Amino acid sequence: MKRKTIKNTATLSGVGLHTGASVNVTFKGADAGTGIKFYRSDIEDDTALFADVSNVIATNRGTTLRKGEVEVATVEHLLSAVHSLGIDDLHITLDGPEVPIMDGSAIMFYDTLVASEVIDTDKDREYLVINEIITYKDGETGAELIALPSDFFEITTLVDFNSDYLGQQYADFGFDDSFEKDIAPARTFAFLHELELLFDQGLIKGGDLDNAVIIANEKTSTEKLSSLSSKLGKGALKVDEAGVLNTSKLRYANEPARHKLLDVIGDLSLVGHPIKGRIVATKPGHKANIEFAKILKKHWQAQRKLKGRPSYDPTATPVFNTEQVQAMLPHRYPFLMIDKIMSCTDELIIGVKNVTANEACFQGHFPGNAVFPGVLQMEALAQTGGILAINSMGAEEEWDTYFLKMDNVKFKSKVVPGDTIILKMELMSPIRRGIVQMKGTTYVGDKIASEGELTAQVVKRSK
Repeated sequence: MKRKTIKNTATLSGVGLHTGASVNVTFKGADAGTGIKFYRSDIEDDTALFADVSNVIATNRGTTLRKGEVEVATVEHLLSAVHSLGIDDLHITLDGPEVPIMDGSAIMFYDTLVASEVIDTDKDREYLVINEIITYKDGETGAELIALPSDFFEITTLVDFNSDYLGQQYADFGFDDSFEKDIAPARTFAFLHELELLFDQGLIKGGDLDNAVIIANEKTSTEKLSSLSSKLGKGALKVDEAGVLNTSKLRYANEPARHKLLDVIGDLSLVGHPIKGRIVATKPGHKANIEFAKILKKHWQAQRKLKGRPSYDPTATPVFNTEQVQAMLPHRYPFLMIDKIMSCTDELIIGVKNVTANEACFQGHFPGNAVFPGVLQMEALAQTGGILAINSMGAEEEWDTYFLKMDNVKFKSKVVPGDTIILKMELMSPIRRGIVQMKGTTYVGDKIASEGELTAQVVKRSK
Protein backbone atom coordinates (compact mmCIF):
# COMPACT_ATOMS: atom_id res chain seq x y z
CA MET A 1 0.00 0.00 0.00
CA LYS A 2 1.35 3.40 -1.02
CA ARG A 3 1.37 6.57 1.08
CA LYS A 4 -1.28 9.05 -0.03
CA THR A 5 -1.71 12.80 -0.31
CA ILE A 6 -4.16 15.07 -2.16
CA LYS A 7 -3.86 16.43 -5.68
CA ASN A 8 -5.73 19.73 -5.35
CA THR A 9 -5.67 22.46 -2.71
CA ALA A 10 -8.96 23.04 -0.88
CA THR A 11 -10.27 25.38 1.82
CA LEU A 12 -13.23 25.29 4.18
CA SER A 13 -14.33 27.75 6.85
CA GLY A 14 -16.10 27.57 10.17
CA VAL A 15 -16.12 28.53 13.84
CA GLY A 16 -14.05 26.97 16.62
CA LEU A 17 -16.17 25.08 19.15
CA HIS A 18 -14.33 26.31 22.24
CA THR A 19 -12.80 29.61 21.08
CA GLY A 20 -15.67 30.85 18.95
CA ALA A 21 -13.09 32.15 16.45
CA SER A 22 -13.81 32.14 12.72
CA VAL A 23 -11.18 30.01 11.01
CA ASN A 24 -10.24 29.12 7.44
CA VAL A 25 -8.56 25.74 6.96
CA THR A 26 -6.56 25.06 3.80
CA PHE A 27 -5.48 21.56 2.76
CA LYS A 28 -2.52 21.17 0.42
CA GLY A 29 -0.72 18.08 -0.88
CA ALA A 30 2.71 17.27 0.56
CA ASP A 31 5.79 15.33 -0.54
CA ALA A 32 5.86 11.61 0.18
CA GLY A 33 7.22 10.79 3.61
CA THR A 34 6.81 14.27 5.10
CA GLY A 35 3.78 13.44 7.25
CA ILE A 36 0.79 15.48 8.44
CA LYS A 37 1.77 19.04 9.37
CA PHE A 38 -0.21 22.00 10.72
CA TYR A 39 0.73 25.62 10.03
CA ARG A 40 -0.64 28.90 11.39
CA SER A 41 -0.81 31.74 8.86
CA ASP A 42 -2.08 34.29 11.42
CA ILE A 43 1.12 34.37 13.49
CA GLU A 44 4.77 35.04 12.68
CA ASP A 45 6.02 31.61 13.77
CA ASP A 46 6.11 29.44 10.64
CA THR A 47 7.10 26.28 12.52
CA ALA A 48 5.62 23.06 11.15
CA LEU A 49 3.51 21.43 13.85
CA PHE A 50 3.55 17.68 13.27
CA ALA A 51 0.41 15.70 13.97
CA ASP A 52 2.23 13.59 16.54
CA VAL A 53 1.29 12.49 20.03
CA SER A 54 4.50 14.04 21.40
CA ASN A 55 3.04 17.48 20.58
CA VAL A 56 -0.20 17.05 22.56
CA ILE A 57 -0.46 19.63 25.35
CA ALA A 58 -4.12 19.39 26.38
CA THR A 59 -7.04 16.96 26.24
CA ASN A 60 -9.82 18.94 27.94
CA ARG A 61 -12.90 18.39 25.75
CA GLY A 62 -10.65 18.06 22.71
CA THR A 63 -7.07 17.38 21.62
CA THR A 64 -4.68 20.33 21.35
CA LEU A 65 -1.24 20.30 19.69
CA ARG A 66 1.56 22.81 20.22
CA LYS A 67 5.16 23.40 19.15
CA GLY A 68 6.84 26.73 19.74
CA GLU A 69 4.20 29.40 19.26
CA VAL A 70 2.15 27.25 16.90
CA GLU A 71 -0.90 25.83 18.66
CA VAL A 72 -3.92 24.14 17.11
CA ALA A 73 -6.89 22.94 19.15
CA THR A 74 -9.64 20.39 18.51
CA VAL A 75 -7.78 18.42 15.85
CA GLU A 76 -9.46 15.04 16.37
CA HIS A 77 -12.39 15.29 13.93
CA LEU A 78 -10.25 16.56 11.08
CA LEU A 79 -7.58 13.91 11.72
CA SER A 80 -10.15 11.11 11.80
CA ALA A 81 -11.21 12.09 8.27
CA VAL A 82 -7.59 12.32 7.13
CA HIS A 83 -6.80 8.89 8.60
CA SER A 84 -9.92 7.23 7.19
CA LEU A 85 -8.86 8.22 3.66
CA GLY A 86 -5.38 6.78 4.16
CA ILE A 87 -3.75 10.20 3.77
CA ASP A 88 -0.22 10.17 5.18
CA ASP A 89 1.27 13.41 3.81
CA LEU A 90 -0.63 16.69 4.05
CA HIS A 91 -0.14 20.38 4.85
CA ILE A 92 -2.97 21.93 6.88
CA THR A 93 -2.88 25.71 7.28
CA LEU A 94 -5.19 27.60 9.66
CA ASP A 95 -5.61 31.34 10.19
CA GLY A 96 -6.85 30.80 13.73
CA PRO A 97 -6.17 28.79 16.89
CA GLU A 98 -8.74 26.01 16.53
CA VAL A 99 -10.00 23.63 13.88
CA PRO A 100 -13.61 24.67 13.15
CA ILE A 101 -16.32 22.47 14.55
CA MET A 102 -18.40 22.54 11.32
CA ASP A 103 -21.54 20.47 12.03
CA GLY A 104 -19.92 18.67 14.97
CA SER A 105 -18.87 15.64 12.92
CA ALA A 106 -16.10 14.76 10.47
CA ILE A 107 -18.21 14.58 7.32
CA MET A 108 -17.37 18.05 5.97
CA PHE A 109 -13.64 17.43 6.34
CA TYR A 110 -14.09 14.05 4.68
CA ASP A 111 -16.05 15.47 1.74
CA THR A 112 -13.56 18.31 1.24
CA LEU A 113 -10.61 15.92 1.12
CA VAL A 114 -12.40 13.55 -1.25
CA ALA A 115 -13.13 16.48 -3.56
CA SER A 116 -9.41 17.36 -3.43
CA GLU A 117 -8.66 13.97 -5.03
CA VAL A 118 -6.69 11.57 -2.86
CA ILE A 119 -3.71 10.17 -4.80
CA ASP A 120 -0.91 7.68 -4.26
CA THR A 121 2.69 8.77 -3.76
CA ASP A 122 5.73 6.70 -4.72
CA LYS A 123 6.50 5.57 -1.15
CA ASP A 124 5.13 2.58 0.72
CA ARG A 125 3.19 2.94 3.97
CA GLU A 126 4.77 1.66 7.16
CA TYR A 127 2.33 0.10 9.62
CA LEU A 128 2.34 -0.31 13.35
CA VAL A 129 1.56 -4.02 13.55
CA ILE A 130 -0.04 -5.10 16.82
CA ASN A 131 1.57 -8.48 17.54
CA GLU A 132 0.74 -8.72 21.24
CA ILE A 133 -1.98 -7.56 23.63
CA ILE A 134 -1.41 -3.95 24.70
CA THR A 135 -3.54 -2.39 27.45
CA TYR A 136 -4.08 0.92 29.20
CA LYS A 137 -6.49 1.78 32.02
CA ASP A 138 -7.23 5.15 33.56
CA GLY A 139 -7.90 4.53 37.24
CA GLU A 140 -9.61 7.88 37.63
CA THR A 141 -12.15 7.70 34.81
CA GLY A 142 -12.37 3.95 34.32
CA ALA A 143 -11.46 4.32 30.65
CA GLU A 144 -9.73 1.24 29.24
CA LEU A 145 -8.18 0.68 25.82
CA ILE A 146 -6.88 -2.63 24.51
CA ALA A 147 -5.04 -3.37 21.26
CA LEU A 148 -5.23 -6.92 19.89
CA PRO A 149 -3.53 -8.54 16.89
CA SER A 150 -5.47 -8.29 13.63
CA ASP A 151 -4.65 -8.05 9.94
CA PHE A 152 -6.83 -4.95 9.68
CA PHE A 153 -7.60 -1.73 11.56
CA GLU A 154 -10.76 -2.35 13.56
CA ILE A 155 -12.32 -0.50 16.49
CA THR A 156 -15.05 -1.24 19.02
CA THR A 157 -16.19 1.43 21.48
CA LEU A 158 -18.22 0.62 24.58
CA VAL A 159 -19.78 3.44 26.59
CA ASP A 160 -22.10 3.71 29.59
CA PHE A 161 -23.60 7.17 30.10
CA ASN A 162 -25.51 6.37 33.32
CA SER A 163 -28.37 8.48 32.04
CA ASP A 164 -32.14 8.34 32.30
CA TYR A 165 -32.18 8.54 28.49
CA LEU A 166 -28.94 6.92 27.38
CA GLY A 167 -27.59 3.76 28.91
CA GLN A 168 -24.95 1.46 27.52
CA GLN A 169 -24.03 1.80 23.85
CA TYR A 170 -21.44 0.31 21.56
CA ALA A 171 -20.18 0.94 18.05
CA ASP A 172 -18.03 -1.12 15.69
CA PHE A 173 -15.89 -0.15 12.74
CA GLY A 174 -14.04 -2.64 10.52
CA PHE A 175 -12.23 -2.68 7.22
CA ASP A 176 -15.45 -3.54 5.36
CA ASP A 177 -17.41 -0.66 6.90
CA SER A 178 -17.87 2.79 5.39
CA PHE A 179 -16.38 5.64 7.40
CA GLU A 180 -18.28 8.07 5.18
CA LYS A 181 -21.69 6.53 5.94
CA ASP A 182 -21.24 4.91 9.35
CA ILE A 183 -18.86 7.12 11.35
CA ALA A 184 -18.08 10.50 9.76
CA PRO A 185 -21.60 11.98 10.22
CA ALA A 186 -21.71 11.21 13.98
CA ARG A 187 -21.73 14.54 15.83
CA THR A 188 -19.99 15.63 19.00
CA PHE A 189 -22.17 15.70 22.09
CA ALA A 190 -22.33 16.92 25.65
CA PHE A 191 -24.65 16.39 28.59
CA LEU A 192 -26.91 19.14 29.76
CA HIS A 193 -25.44 19.13 33.27
CA GLU A 194 -21.97 19.78 31.80
CA LEU A 195 -22.91 22.94 29.91
CA GLU A 196 -22.85 25.34 32.87
CA LEU A 197 -19.36 24.11 33.80
CA LEU A 198 -18.12 24.39 30.21
CA PHE A 199 -19.43 27.94 29.96
CA ASP A 200 -17.71 28.81 33.26
CA GLN A 201 -14.43 27.36 31.92
CA GLY A 202 -14.64 29.63 28.89
CA LEU A 203 -15.23 26.69 26.56
CA ILE A 204 -17.85 26.04 23.83
CA LYS A 205 -17.94 29.71 22.79
CA GLY A 206 -18.71 28.43 19.31
CA GLY A 207 -21.11 25.78 20.52
CA ASP A 208 -24.56 25.74 18.98
CA LEU A 209 -27.46 23.38 18.78
CA ASP A 210 -26.60 22.99 15.11
CA ASN A 211 -23.07 21.65 15.71
CA ALA A 212 -23.42 19.56 18.86
CA VAL A 213 -25.91 17.12 20.30
CA ILE A 214 -26.96 18.09 23.83
CA ILE A 215 -28.35 15.21 25.85
CA ALA A 216 -30.22 15.42 29.14
CA ASN A 217 -28.91 12.88 31.61
CA GLU A 218 -31.94 13.37 33.86
CA LYS A 219 -35.27 15.15 33.99
CA THR A 220 -34.59 18.86 33.51
CA SER A 221 -36.44 21.81 35.03
CA THR A 222 -37.98 24.56 32.95
CA GLU A 223 -35.80 27.11 34.78
CA LYS A 224 -32.57 25.39 33.74
CA LEU A 225 -33.72 25.14 30.14
CA SER A 226 -34.61 28.83 30.18
CA SER A 227 -31.14 29.75 31.53
CA LEU A 228 -29.43 27.70 28.83
CA SER A 229 -31.67 29.21 26.17
CA SER A 230 -30.50 32.67 27.23
CA LYS A 231 -26.81 31.74 27.07
CA LEU A 232 -27.19 30.18 23.64
CA GLY A 233 -29.32 33.00 22.34
CA LYS A 234 -32.03 30.55 21.41
CA GLY A 235 -35.77 30.49 21.81
CA ALA A 236 -37.61 28.11 24.09
CA LEU A 237 -35.86 24.76 24.48
CA LYS A 238 -37.24 21.39 25.39
CA VAL A 239 -36.01 17.85 25.79
CA ASP A 240 -37.50 15.38 23.34
CA GLU A 241 -38.40 11.77 24.06
CA ALA A 242 -34.86 10.63 23.23
CA GLY A 243 -33.38 13.10 25.72
CA VAL A 244 -31.95 15.32 22.97
CA LEU A 245 -31.99 19.06 23.48
CA ASN A 246 -32.09 20.28 19.90
CA THR A 247 -34.48 20.37 17.04
CA SER A 248 -32.72 17.75 14.95
CA LYS A 249 -33.06 14.05 15.57
CA LEU A 250 -30.15 11.73 16.31
CA ARG A 251 -28.55 10.54 13.09
CA TYR A 252 -28.09 7.08 14.59
CA ALA A 253 -29.62 5.48 17.67
CA ASN A 254 -26.05 5.04 18.95
CA GLU A 255 -24.68 8.33 17.60
CA PRO A 256 -22.77 9.15 20.83
CA ALA A 257 -20.95 5.80 20.73
CA ARG A 258 -20.13 6.30 17.05
CA HIS A 259 -18.76 9.76 17.76
CA LYS A 260 -16.57 8.33 20.53
CA LEU A 261 -15.24 5.90 17.93
CA LEU A 262 -14.58 8.81 15.57
CA ASP A 263 -12.58 10.53 18.33
CA VAL A 264 -10.55 7.38 18.97
CA ILE A 265 -9.59 7.21 15.28
CA GLY A 266 -8.50 10.85 15.28
CA ASP A 267 -6.55 10.64 18.52
CA LEU A 268 -4.80 7.37 17.65
CA SER A 269 -3.78 8.80 14.27
CA LEU A 270 -1.28 10.84 16.31
CA VAL A 271 0.79 7.67 16.64
CA GLY A 272 1.98 8.79 13.21
CA HIS A 273 1.54 5.47 11.42
CA PRO A 274 -1.51 3.44 10.38
CA ILE A 275 -2.33 0.57 12.70
CA LYS A 276 -2.92 -3.07 11.88
CA GLY A 277 -4.77 -4.25 14.93
CA ARG A 278 -8.11 -4.35 16.74
CA ILE A 279 -8.79 -1.60 19.27
CA VAL A 280 -11.37 -2.12 22.02
CA ALA A 281 -12.11 1.14 23.84
CA THR A 282 -14.30 1.16 26.96
CA LYS A 283 -15.44 4.59 28.15
CA PRO A 284 -12.84 6.31 25.96
CA GLY A 285 -11.99 10.00 26.27
CA HIS A 286 -9.31 12.25 24.83
CA LYS A 287 -7.02 11.91 27.86
CA ALA A 288 -7.13 8.10 27.80
CA ASN A 289 -6.90 7.99 24.00
CA ILE A 290 -3.73 10.09 24.03
CA GLU A 291 -2.10 8.11 26.84
CA PHE A 292 -2.80 4.94 24.86
CA ALA A 293 -1.41 6.57 21.71
CA LYS A 294 1.82 7.27 23.61
CA ILE A 295 2.08 3.59 24.51
CA LEU A 296 1.46 2.55 20.90
CA LYS A 297 4.09 5.05 19.75
CA LYS A 298 6.66 3.32 21.98
CA HIS A 299 5.71 -0.01 20.41
CA TRP A 300 6.21 1.51 16.97
CA GLN A 301 9.65 2.75 17.97
CA ALA A 302 10.55 -0.71 19.27
CA GLN A 303 9.32 -2.31 16.03
CA ARG A 304 11.32 0.22 14.04
CA LYS A 305 14.51 -0.90 15.76
CA LEU A 306 13.72 -4.50 14.84
CA LYS A 307 12.79 -3.72 11.26
CA GLY A 308 14.32 -6.34 9.01
CA ARG A 309 15.13 -8.70 11.88
CA PRO A 310 14.30 -12.26 10.84
CA SER A 311 11.96 -14.22 13.07
CA TYR A 312 13.55 -17.37 14.46
CA ASP A 313 11.74 -20.41 15.79
CA PRO A 314 14.30 -22.86 17.22
CA THR A 315 11.75 -25.70 16.94
CA ALA A 316 11.23 -25.17 13.19
CA THR A 317 12.78 -27.63 10.73
CA PRO A 318 15.77 -26.05 8.93
CA VAL A 319 15.98 -26.12 5.17
CA PHE A 320 19.64 -27.24 5.53
CA ASN A 321 20.85 -28.98 8.69
CA THR A 322 24.50 -29.26 9.77
CA GLU A 323 25.23 -32.29 7.57
CA GLN A 324 23.69 -30.61 4.54
CA VAL A 325 25.67 -27.43 5.23
CA GLN A 326 28.89 -29.48 5.33
CA ALA A 327 27.98 -31.06 2.01
CA MET A 328 27.86 -27.59 0.47
CA LEU A 329 30.85 -25.95 2.18
CA PRO A 330 34.44 -27.20 2.58
CA HIS A 331 34.75 -25.66 6.07
CA ARG A 332 35.09 -27.94 9.11
CA TYR A 333 35.62 -27.52 12.86
CA PRO A 334 36.85 -25.20 14.22
CA PHE A 335 36.09 -22.98 11.24
CA LEU A 336 32.58 -24.02 10.25
CA MET A 337 30.55 -21.02 11.44
CA ILE A 338 27.02 -22.15 10.53
CA ASP A 339 24.89 -24.66 12.41
CA LYS A 340 21.84 -24.58 10.14
CA ILE A 341 20.01 -22.62 7.47
CA MET A 342 16.41 -21.70 8.33
CA SER A 343 15.34 -20.24 4.99
CA CYS A 344 16.85 -19.71 1.56
CA THR A 345 15.42 -17.97 -1.50
CA ASP A 346 17.05 -16.63 -4.63
CA GLU A 347 17.81 -13.32 -2.89
CA LEU A 348 17.74 -13.91 0.87
CA ILE A 349 19.14 -16.49 3.28
CA ILE A 350 18.82 -16.84 7.05
CA GLY A 351 21.33 -18.92 9.00
CA VAL A 352 21.98 -19.69 12.67
CA LYS A 353 25.22 -19.88 14.64
CA ASN A 354 25.05 -21.08 18.25
CA VAL A 355 27.96 -19.63 20.19
CA THR A 356 29.22 -21.94 22.96
CA ALA A 357 32.02 -21.76 25.49
CA ASN A 358 33.77 -24.59 23.56
CA GLU A 359 34.66 -22.30 20.64
CA ALA A 360 38.40 -22.52 20.02
CA CYS A 361 38.71 -18.73 19.72
CA PHE A 362 37.79 -18.20 23.37
CA GLN A 363 41.11 -19.69 24.51
CA GLY A 364 42.71 -16.40 23.62
CA HIS A 365 39.82 -13.98 22.97
CA PHE A 366 39.78 -13.27 25.90
CA PRO A 367 40.61 -15.37 28.97
CA GLY A 368 38.16 -14.38 31.70
CA ASN A 369 36.20 -12.16 29.29
CA ALA A 370 35.09 -14.28 26.35
CA VAL A 371 33.97 -12.24 23.33
CA PHE A 372 33.19 -13.77 19.95
CA PRO A 373 35.44 -11.94 17.44
CA GLY A 374 33.83 -9.56 14.98
CA VAL A 375 35.91 -10.96 12.13
CA LEU A 376 34.42 -14.40 12.79
CA GLN A 377 30.94 -12.87 12.64
CA MET A 378 31.88 -11.63 9.17
CA GLU A 379 33.19 -15.11 8.35
CA ALA A 380 29.88 -16.62 9.46
CA LEU A 381 28.05 -14.17 7.20
CA ALA A 382 30.39 -15.02 4.33
CA GLN A 383 29.73 -18.74 4.73
CA THR A 384 25.99 -18.09 4.87
CA GLY A 385 26.22 -15.97 1.75
CA GLY A 386 28.28 -18.69 0.13
CA ILE A 387 25.41 -21.13 0.52
CA LEU A 388 23.05 -18.57 -1.03
CA ALA A 389 25.39 -18.13 -3.99
CA ILE A 390 26.09 -21.84 -4.43
CA ASN A 391 22.42 -22.70 -4.13
CA SER A 392 21.64 -20.08 -6.79
CA MET A 393 24.16 -21.73 -9.15
CA GLY A 394 22.06 -24.88 -9.06
CA ALA A 395 24.81 -27.42 -8.31
CA GLU A 396 25.53 -27.32 -4.59
CA GLU A 397 28.60 -29.58 -4.47
CA GLU A 398 30.51 -28.14 -7.44
CA TRP A 399 31.30 -24.57 -6.33
CA ASP A 400 33.30 -22.66 -3.72
CA THR A 401 33.07 -19.00 -2.73
CA TYR A 402 35.99 -16.69 -1.91
CA PHE A 403 36.04 -13.28 -0.23
CA LEU A 404 37.03 -10.33 -2.39
CA LYS A 405 36.26 -7.44 -0.04
CA MET A 406 34.19 -6.13 2.87
CA ASP A 407 32.77 -2.60 3.01
CA ASN A 408 30.95 -0.51 5.60
CA VAL A 409 31.53 -3.08 8.33
CA LYS A 410 30.21 -2.08 11.75
CA PHE A 411 30.27 -3.93 15.07
CA LYS A 412 27.40 -2.73 17.26
CA SER A 413 27.15 -5.07 20.23
CA LYS A 414 29.31 -7.83 21.59
CA VAL A 415 28.58 -11.53 21.26
CA VAL A 416 29.37 -13.89 24.14
CA PRO A 417 29.09 -17.62 24.90
CA GLY A 418 25.45 -18.69 25.09
CA ASP A 419 24.31 -16.28 22.40
CA THR A 420 22.50 -17.41 19.27
CA ILE A 421 23.52 -15.40 16.21
CA ILE A 422 20.93 -14.99 13.47
CA LEU A 423 22.76 -14.54 10.15
CA LYS A 424 20.96 -12.62 7.43
CA MET A 425 22.40 -12.21 3.92
CA GLU A 426 20.57 -10.61 1.01
CA LEU A 427 21.68 -9.97 -2.54
CA MET A 428 22.37 -6.33 -3.36
CA SER A 429 22.44 -7.02 -7.09
CA PRO A 430 22.08 -10.03 -9.41
CA ILE A 431 25.01 -12.47 -9.59
CA ARG A 432 27.12 -11.63 -12.67
CA ARG A 433 30.16 -13.58 -13.86
CA GLY A 434 30.38 -15.30 -10.51
CA ILE A 435 30.59 -12.03 -8.54
CA VAL A 436 28.19 -11.82 -5.62
CA GLN A 437 27.45 -8.62 -3.67
CA MET A 438 25.50 -9.08 -0.45
CA LYS A 439 24.31 -7.08 2.54
CA GLY A 440 24.93 -8.99 5.75
CA THR A 441 23.51 -8.44 9.24
CA THR A 442 23.91 -10.46 12.43
CA TYR A 443 21.37 -10.31 15.23
CA VAL A 444 21.49 -11.45 18.84
CA GLY A 445 18.07 -11.20 20.43
CA ASP A 446 16.60 -7.81 19.59
CA LYS A 447 19.93 -6.18 18.79
CA ILE A 448 22.07 -5.92 15.68
CA ALA A 449 25.50 -7.32 16.55
CA SER A 450 27.28 -6.49 13.29
CA GLU A 451 26.67 -5.61 9.66
CA GLY A 452 28.55 -5.06 6.44
CA GLU A 453 28.55 -5.34 2.67
CA LEU A 454 30.41 -8.40 1.41
CA THR A 455 31.65 -9.20 -2.09
CA ALA A 456 32.65 -12.73 -3.05
CA GLN A 457 33.46 -14.75 -6.14
CA VAL A 458 31.92 -18.12 -6.91
CA VAL A 459 34.52 -20.50 -8.35
CA LYS A 460 33.98 -24.02 -9.65
CA ARG A 461 35.50 -26.50 -7.21
CA SER A 462 38.52 -28.51 -8.37
CA LYS A 463 37.89 -32.22 -8.65
